[in-house]
Amino acid sequence: MSGPELAEAGRLLAAARRPVVFTGAGMSAESGVPTFRDAQTGLWQRYDPQELATPAAFRADPALVWGWYEARRRGVLRAEPNPGHRAVAAIAVRLPETVVITQNVDDLHERGGVAAPVRLHGSLFAPRCSACARPAPLPSDLPPPSQAPVPPGGPVPHAPEPHDGPLTPPACAGCGAPVRPGVVWFGEALPSAALDAAVEAASGCDLLLTVGTSALVHPAAEIPLVAARLGAPVVQVNPVPTPLDAICAVNLRGPAGEVLPALVRAAWPDAG
Repeated sequence: MSGPELAEAGRLLAAARRPVVFTGAGMSAESGVPTFRDAQTGLWQRYDPQELATPAAFRADPALVWGWYEARRRGVLRAEPNPGHRAVAAIAVRLPETVVITQNVDDLHERGGVAAPVRLHGSLFAPRCSACARPAPLPSDLPPPSQAPVPPGGPVPHAPEPHDGPLTPPACAGCGAPVRPGVVWFGEALPSAALDAAVEAASGCDLLLTVGTSALVHPAAEIPLVAARLGAPVVQVNPVPTPLDAICAVNLRGPAGEVLPALVRAAWPDAG
């Protein structure tokens, strides 16, 4: 990340009124949340995560799949938002028309201060019935994500102990079928409302900031391309090159937790 690149990205951000911030797994990895393929520890090391993330896997062994996602949820609750999450929230405060779109299924954006990110891949904190799709409550020891930011370095409230092993999912209060995780599995379409909202935001934005995404998971990876095709500048924050490099007005190499706070300061020197 060079000085001129950061200055140019700061100029673009300061001039924006309707930015989109599009985030991927790299953003959460900086908080210690394993990426999807790195989430295998303990008992789970014997399983391919892709084999646990399908409707067929849940039908075959609901307790195995629910237990794995339970372990992921509990791990997320023990993580904290990083400075990158807080910088995204600071952008949204400065520019109220900011839309945050995320591929992540954790609650770190909310706990970092973003009230309602558009979730392309669902949420670990929104279980639903596997048959009738009725929303289901979280297990009693997993509180819903807080809308209030956690102070830097502050504890995560009510973080439960990790879980390791199969666990029978709760039954739907409406029809009695097993409750499933509220995430998008392989072979499933993205939630139509979220995808429509993401495409609409990207189509109308005047800057798209893409952070920590490999740009390899489709159709989510199309979102920055939509903005670029319609003339919005795209600024990328990523430690390594991605397929988006060619369309970006500025590529800022580095971790989000370092680059995004520096970008906010470059855009608004009074931000401190």
